[in-house]
Amino acid sequence: MNIGKASLPDRTIVRIAAHLPDLIVYGDFTPERPSMEYFDGILMFVDISGFTAMTEKFSTAMYMDRGAEQLVDILNRHISVIVEKVLIFGGDILKFAGDALLALWKVERKQLKNFITVVVKCSLEIHGVFENQESEEGLDIRVKIGLSAGHIKKLVFGDEKSYFLVIGQAVEDVRFAESMAQMNDTILSPNCWQLCDRSVIEIERIPDQRAVKVNFLKLPPDYNFDEFFMRCMAHLDYYPSGDHKNILRLASTLESDPQLEISLQKYIMRSILKQIDDKQLKGYLSELRPVTIVFVNLQFKGQEAAGDIGQAIQDSSVYIDSVLKNFKGQINKVFMFDKGCSFLCVFGFPGEKAPDEITHALESAVVIFDYCSQIFKIKVVSIGVASGTVFCGIVGHSVRHEYTGMIGCFTSGWNRGVQSCSCPSHCKVVGQKVNIAARMMVCYPGIVTCDSVTYSNCSLPSYFFKELPKRHMKGVAEPEPVYQCLGLNEKVLFGMSSLSCNRQEDYPLLGRNKEIRLFLHNMKEFLLSQSSKVLMFEGVSGYGKSQLVSELGYLAQAEDHRVIAIGLTKVSIHWYFHTIQLLMASVLGLDTCKHYKERQHNLEETVKNYLDEKLYCILNDIFHVQFPLTREACTMTGAKKEDKIEALFMNVLKETSKDEKLIFIIDEAQYIDITSWEFLEKLIQKLNVFLIMSLSPFTNTPCQSAIAIMKNRNTTYIIIGEISSKDIRSKVCLDLNVASIPKELEMYLVEGSCGIPFYCEELLKNLDHHKVLIVHQYQPEEKSKVSWHALFKNYTKPQMNINLFSFSSKEDRIKVCDIAPGVRLKNMSPPSTLKEISLVQLDSMSLSQQMLVRCAAIIGQTFTTALLFEILPCWNMKMMVEALATLVQSSIFYCFQSQKELRLAAKRRGATREVHHRSMALKASSEIEGREEDQPYVLENEVTQCHILRFCKPIMQKTAYELWLKDQKAALHVKCARFLEESAHKCEHCGSGDFIPYHHYAVDIRLNTLDLDTVKKMIHTHGVKRTKEVFTNKERLSKKSDVLTDDLSPEKIGEKILYFFDITLDKITAADEILIPTESCQCQEAYLHLCEGEKLLQSRKHDKSWCHTFESAIFYTLKGQVSFNVGQMVLAKKMMRKALKLLKRVFPYNCISVLLQTHVEKSKHAFHISQQGKDICPPGKRKLAQLHQQISCLSSLWQIYSLDYACHYKYFAHLASMMQVNSALETQNNFQIIIAYLDYSLHSQLAGYQGLWFKYEVMAFEKIFNEPLNRETVEIIAYVAEKLSYIKYIMGYLDLSIQLGFRAHGMWQLIKDPNRHCFVLQRLTVALFLKNRYQKMMEVMDWMWSFASVEEHAISQGLFYDICLDILLYGGFIYRTFEECLEFINDQEDNKILKFHSGLLLALYSDVAIWFARQEQWENFQVFYNRAKKLVQRKTPSVLYCSGFSKFMECQVLCLQKQIQDQMENVQDIGVELLKTLENLVAQSSTGPIFHPRIYHLMAYVCILMGDEENCNLFLRTALQICDIQGNVLEKIWLTISKKWWYSDKVSEEDSWLQIVLRLPRWSEIQLDENKIKAVEQNKFRFKITIM
Repeated sequence: MNIGKASLPDRTIVRIAAHLPDLIVYGDFTPERPSMEYFDGILMFVDISGFTAMTEKFSTAMYMDRGAEQLVDILNRHISVIVEKVLIFGGDILKFAGDALLALWKVERKQLKNFITVVVKCSLEIHGVFENQESEEGLDIRVKIGLSAGHIKKLVFGDEKSYFLVIGQAVEDVRFAESMAQMNDTILSPNCWQLCDRSVIEIERIPDQRAVKVNFLKLPPDYNFDEFFMRCMAHLDYYPSGDHKNILRLASTLESDPQLEISLQKYIMRSILKQIDDKQLKGYLSELRPVTIVFVNLQFKGQEAAGDIGQAIQDSSVYIDSVLKNFKGQINKVFMFDKGCSFLCVFGFPGEKAPDEITHALESAVVIFDYCSQIFKIKVVSIGVASGTVFCGIVGHSVRHEYTGMIGCFTSGWNRGVQSCSCPSHCKVVGQKVNIAARMMVCYPGIVTCDSVTYSNCSLPSYFFKELPKRHMKGVAEPEPVYQCLGLNEKVLFGMSSLSCNRQEDYPLLGRNKEIRLFLHNMKEFLLSQSSKVLMFEGVSGYGKSQLVSELGYLAQAEDHRVIAIGLTKVSIHWYFHTIQLLMASVLGLDTCKHYKERQHNLEETVKNYLDEKLYCILNDIFHVQFPLTREACTMTGAKKEDKIEALFMNVLKETSKDEKLIFIIDEAQYIDITSWEFLEKLIQKLNVFLIMSLSPFTNTPCQSAIAIMKNRNTTYIIIGEISSKDIRSKVCLDLNVASIPKELEMYLVEGSCGIPFYCEELLKNLDHHKVLIVHQYQPEEKSKVSWHALFKNYTKPQMNINLFSFSSKEDRIKVCDIAPGVRLKNMSPPSTLKEISLVQLDSMSLSQQMLVRCAAIIGQTFTTALLFEILPCWNMKMMVEALATLVQSSIFYCFQSQKELRLAAKRRGATREVHHRSMALKASSEIEGREEDQPYVLENEVTQCHILRFCKPIMQKTAYELWLKDQKAALHVKCARFLEESAHKCEHCGSGDFIPYHHYAVDIRLNTLDLDTVKKMIHTHGVKRTKEVFTNKERLSKKSDVLTDDLSPEKIGEKILYFFDITLDKITAADEILIPTESCQCQEAYLHLCEGEKLLQSRKHDKSWCHTFESAIFYTLKGQVSFNVGQMVLAKKMMRKALKLLKRVFPYNCISVLLQTHVEKSKHAFHISQQGKDICPPGKRKLAQLHQQISCLSSLWQIYSLDYACHYKYFAHLASMMQVNSALETQNNFQIIIAYLDYSLHSQLAGYQGLWFKYEVMAFEKIFNEPLNRETVEIIAYVAEKLSYIKYIMGYLDLSIQLGFRAHGMWQLIKDPNRHCFVLQRLTVALFLKNRYQKMMEVMDWMWSFASVEEHAISQGLFYDICLDILLYGGFIYRTFEECLEFINDQEDNKILKFHSGLLLALYSDVAIWFARQEQWENFQVFYNRAKKLVQRKTPSVLYCSGFSKFMECQVLCLQKQIQDQMENVQDIGVELLKTLENLVAQSSTGPIFHPRIYHLMAYVCILMGDEENCNLFLRTALQICDIQGNVLEKIWLTISKKWWYSDKVSEEDSWLQIVLRLPRWSEIQLDENKIKAVEQNKFRFKITIM
């Protein structure tokens, strides 16, 4: 019995045979159906106990952990052991049912005695395997076994598909025996005990039962069981022996036999046959998916003969199969117990998903019930329908298994406590869906029942169902409501025709303004004309058609209008004249009558003038009345009756339309029956009616009348599409009754819904169901404590003019929505309703395409072809490209050639709509039939060129992802991680190095463990270029002695530096090989994964290694940089200090420590300076990584401290800048040293250390000389030019800043770094603006716009429009209109990139606020002033922030003037505080001198408002002096005009801003005329004088 395992052949017939028992594989394939075979044998029923508790444990984990996967894995491991034992002992596995199986030993009757002994031995060995075994989940797993023996009948039935059952007393006995067993028991049925060899079986009697319990085999000591066993096996025809003795099952060696293969295929489900034919890997067949279960139970009359039962089962199975086939349902299993036969039918198996599956299942259940109830010998038909997620996949062993759609079992206690239960016991089911269907079938016999999920999600109206009283159902702890499906009855339909969607008074219809305007236009034409109008709205399910027509019905109401609205269902199309019946019932007022007599009375009053009384009875069937039948009516032909009814209806409508305008609204018009279409066609030709329809695309060719209506000259056909992201946002706020939602939630819903309202609603319901959303009172930012996790809590407001959504001064009353802590929306499982839609589309694909989509889903919503190819199992490139081309054409994927193209596509998300006037008449007939838009064929070579793909709908990605089992997902994620690890470096544009300098030297990563050859191969394969190999240019830069000499004055040094930049720029331009690829840098995307990475790092919090400490320091540094960029300086300082502590560079906390540390750093600095030029061993790679992080932290720290007004903080700033220089010198890296020198120079100038700044600028410049002309050197030079231009600008040296700015622009233009280039252009433009060099300034503005629009760079666009607003406010002419600037600000308000640049947003909001204040539009001013006020707290040491803050102060000054004018209280105190703030701004070291003239100008205005002329004159003189020093022409002219205006007795109305705005010229009007350019200098705003 020591049978080993041999490799099995991979033939199709072998794979098919693994799904079937030997009883079928080696059986007789007679065509007769039903066929019956009689034989003797032994049955073993094995039930694994303990899975009930395990199911309960794992059912709670199904949402996130996918507990079903773990349960399936454990179940299969245990069943495999049992299968092996049964096969070794010669058994044949007949059926699997989740955690149970039924086995057969087919033998002659005279061999039963010996074989019972063999089977008992087998059962004892099975018990032995489980006796001392405990599962890894800590649950006790045992088996219960029942044995029976005797006569058995095999029934084969079916037609196109074949099924088999074993029936007879032995089958009932084995079920009875197993039901009596406890854990570790083997029970022999009475007949089995009679037939066995009692001398070798020790048993225990069961009280009051004839069945017995087996204790053990009592074999004699000298008994050779192996010899006995082999003698027994010789009597089995298909037991492996001889050459096949080492295999478990002889069917595993079947040779190809086409005829046998065809015969066996009839027993296999369609879905598994497809996957076998496609040679899918076994592991990929298993998945979790939503399905609908239909359990059909047939109870037979009395003691029927097997032949009679067989014919009834045959008739039932053929009909059930034919019904299911129409809707892609399948019979999964057939069972026979207690003279009852049960069919387990499944809708939605892989590859078989159909739209509206639940409705199809209910319809199928009803027609099956009706048919089977009429079959002779069937006493009771009971059907239960349930919907939910189940496991679909292989259960069993590699040589014998079955494909199932659930995990169930023949449980031992299925009938204990429920005496009437005849359920075939598929009760232990993950998700409980098969259990519920089976229990409903048993507890509610003789009807069709469904669970609450099925009831809620089907498309049948609620009046098709009746809620039943709750009954106890075993295995269902808290039963939900159960409903009876009443079937399709026309009388039920009558009077139930209201619209499915009711209009809500306080809920506006979003995103359909264009459709409403079109309706109002058509309505106006209808009222003015004497002809009919037809308005048809087509859209797929979920687009809000019902809401739209409901809104139109409301808008159509008027005093003389008769609006009749009906909603159809899919059953409406099957009933003759049904739509017209409903319409006329409403016209005649019959739909509200409670009794047929009332309807009959109303009809008599209405039709007496149009119809002979003798013919009233022809209305009986239409309106369900009971007029007496007459001979005249009975003798009329059907056609004549129809003509009479049509004429009657036309006359009634004609008479009605004389007094009222008839407006008919039909929702779901695709369900209009043919006769109703014909009547409507005649109606719009003869009468003046307005017909409004909403419909889904026709699945079949519409009838001729429908086509004629579509072609009618008065028909307008609208294809409605998605709504915009702004409307989705507003919809969510309305649904939640909040003023705003988090940006993360908005993105999740906008992307997930794809602009489809129904998708949005379902996603929102799903979030609410899982308690993800928290609604609370809004807390303004200045009142809340800022933390890292709250930093990104960006609330977004809906774009609607509703009071609820305006952030007013009463902010504490406003409710906002937040996401529950610890929830990551992108990992949320989508709702089952949306999964169903995606699965329908997924199952319509070929299996290979499904595999590709599922693999792509592992990577994410966006993926690259390279990574996809890496994880596809056994694919070649051609296969992948062919499949991708098909899927792109089918709108499963979008394809892009670059990240830029992807970003552009993401921005173009708006509402869609198509309007066709008489459109159907303009299309070919073939297009009318299908009305499918032509889609361009996506050629394979186009897909080959696209390196990036994206799922068209995120729901498809999530659905496909969740089809994988947990272990499969883990394995594929590992594959992805290995591939991505090799590409974890900067893009080529940025030098292909580490994102964190020297990072891979500092921490242990996989590449360090590989040999050099492997690394080289990986580099070659994935295109990672090493910096040394990129540049081959041998030219070097000039030597120091050629440019700078010791006797040069500062002015001469400046000239030499400019000359050096010029010649370097010429060399760079000439050296083509060092130019960078034209695609812009994409490394900024890496910051999006910061929080993700930190969570992974926290999972290793107990790791105390150096690598882990360094990684933690990196995260604190990066978080500090992010906080620094968004202006959260307190948080940034905290993060930087933590990082420095981990990097062994502690920064002091108090002044004494600062002074001591400063002394130490000065000594270090002197030492490092003295060591320059000497041959010193450079620090190791780990030390370098540490030093680079220190430099980054210290650079931010000195800037943070320079923002503080407190005088002692300048010592902290000075120490941080010196520590930065020392760390940079320690690296011996010229780039780092230059950065540190220039930072120290800037700090020195801002802090007033006049003797230092020039020295360090020269030292920085000297570091460049004699360097090789390569990429790194080019970046260093460009950085130096940019930094010097920045320093000179902020210090007020405008001419030198402009000269340096042009050089920096030239270099960054070649390097193509948009993040630096945009700021260079912005500072250059502003410097030219201050100099009044308008011609040159406009040239740079054109560069800037070209750069911003081509790159689609949000920051560049923001900088551009900021300057455009400055030109409007201070330049005196128009370059871009105010409306265009305002549109940009509103559109980009929630741009996640702009939100990182609070200084830029502050400047933009302040600009707009100033504009409205000058226009005296104070309400609009307040809106943007409040936005700017929120950003003021986010101080950043940047030019943009200083510029924005100075403009914000101008807002406050203008506001002060308004308060004085309105004679507000405490205005004197407000003015004093404002003056102090302005004085502090001048004193603050981070505010560069370039802003001083504007600040002094504002201080002068505040003084004149407060009546202090002396200080006003002082500030004016100071401002003018600074302007002369700096060459600030713009401010000087404005100051001169202000001085003249304030002290002049004559005030002209023409000089008011309201008049100036009207005469502002466009740049195109003045650019060629110097005199006109000179004239605009007078178009300056005059500060109004209102002295308090």
